[in-house]
Amino acid sequence: MSTLPENERIDMRWDGWGDPARAHGLPGGVKLLLTAVLGRVPKAPRIPRLADVRISTPPLADADLDALAEAVGEAHVDAGHDVRLLHAGGKSTPDLLRRREAEQVAPGAVVLPGTEGEVAAVLAVAGERGLAVVPFGGGTAVTGGLAPDAGPHRGVVSLDLRRLTGLVAFDDVDQEATFLAGTTAPAAETLLAERGFELGHFPQSFEFATLGGFAAMRSSGQSSAGYGRFDAMVTGLRAVTPTGALDLGRAPGSAAGPDLVRWFLGSEGTFGVTTRLRLRVHPAPEARLFDAWTFRSFAAGADALRRVAQLGTGPTVIRLSDEEETAVSLAQVGSIGRALTRGCSAVVLHEGPADLTPARREATTRVLREAGGEQADAKLAAAWDHGRFKAPYLRDALLAHGVFCETLETATTWSNLHALKAAVTTALARGFAEERAKNRILCHISHVYPTGASLYFTVIAGLGPEPLEPWGRVKSQVNDTIMAAGGTISHHHGVGTDHAPWLEHEIGSAGIRMLRAVQAELDPAGIMNPTALIPRP
Repeated sequence: MSTLPENERIDMRWDGWGDPARAHGLPGGVKLLLTAVLGRVPKAPRIPRLADVRISTPPLADADLDALAEAVGEAHVDAGHDVRLLHAGGKSTPDLLRRREAEQVAPGAVVLPGTEGEVAAVLAVAGERGLAVVPFGGGTAVTGGLAPDAGPHRGVVSLDLRRLTGLVAFDDVDQEATFLAGTTAPAAETLLAERGFELGHFPQSFEFATLGGFAAMRSSGQSSAGYGRFDAMVTGLRAVTPTGALDLGRAPGSAAGPDLVRWFLGSEGTFGVTTRLRLRVHPAPEARLFDAWTFRSFAAGADALRRVAQLGTGPTVIRLSDEEETAVSLAQVGSIGRALTRGCSAVVLHEGPADLTPARREATTRVLREAGGEQADAKLAAAWDHGRFKAPYLRDALLAHGVFCETLETATTWSNLHALKAAVTTALARGFAEERAKNRILCHISHVYPTGASLYFTVIAGLGPEPLEPWGRVKSQVNDTIMAAGGTISHHHGVGTDHAPWLEHEIGSAGIRMLRAVQAELDPAGIMNPTALIPRP
């Protein structure tokens, strides 16, 4: 098995996103734009030092810790103050706002299994001792899926999978690779690159997320137009549940009943722990060709993207920012004057074999031009690629400046796309008006399909020094609107605790009963992430 040194993994800031060394302030152009749009905003409360935070939930009892230590070894059980807080949630804006509180909730202990057998042993201990288990990969979840909520149980174990890493098998004929689920996305790409291949899954969480996390959330990366969503990349998996292990995915296609692999993709750790994944990979691209486009309106740009998706011209990335998002993007690079103009921008990337990629690019170019697009400097698209993982750092800088910033996403058919965008935008604007908060609402099409597309919203607002409650009210109204307007409650962020109350509206009461029936079979004590995904009865 091929592995990388453990120090290849960088722990994220406990109170923000990403590598502490890469945190930065607001660009000057963004400050000017914020002042023009939001006016003066109150300064954000000071973030307490990690050592000064009080944890309201006690650590696990010594007898619990001893039993867990027997399962994984004493060195891999930690009930220390700091490590518990580092596992106290994900990286949504509400998560980070809770990091500002003087007293916080955290798991009772963090356990790091190194084998599938140790995972099974931890689940057995938790079941016997009445402890909830929350699987923890890279810690990048943004919908409450890592909330250390014990539900009806005595306490919470955070099951950190960072020791369950490495490339188990690789086959260049089948173009498949099997990884342990705690492998980070950058580590996986490094191991594949040594063999001339790549996975090509690049969500914004790429630098810190794990492959198991991608599977648990049904992640969709920025290159999904070319390589598909992560669930489409999974050809097989192993999972450990409280009642036994499963080894699923025998062949590329099968009619042997319902596809049980799909039950674990998007399950958010509620059925068990995915321990290894067999994934479709492809040769590393020889050519990468960037293009930037502008359209007179979002409607014109969306129609152009629809034509590309339905004709299948093969871009790896194709994204469209609306007028508001285009303006803020320009402001970030200091083009404050241009940021006040109208128009939409699009980013396109084609990649693949050197002898085939230019023809695909030419076909896409023809479609976009016929749809009214105008080519811009390709350097703009290359700049997006260079900085595409930096947006969460900007979110943190906005929060530090006293500006609330959060994202939400949905998806629908092409014929319903504009109605859904208008409904969500109106709901956000109305909600912020009720909270008397000046705001700016940005949107882009992040993923396209022949039948529809996703809409990714970023909201910036002056919600004051205590924004959690007002945002909760606004988000609830928006979720109601998404359901009423025919969108999905989540395209790729997942359900977690934030969206669980709306899941029945999407899949129906029979769907909820199916999930509960599978949960009861695989996890009869209900210890697996008990407050995520499936709403409580």
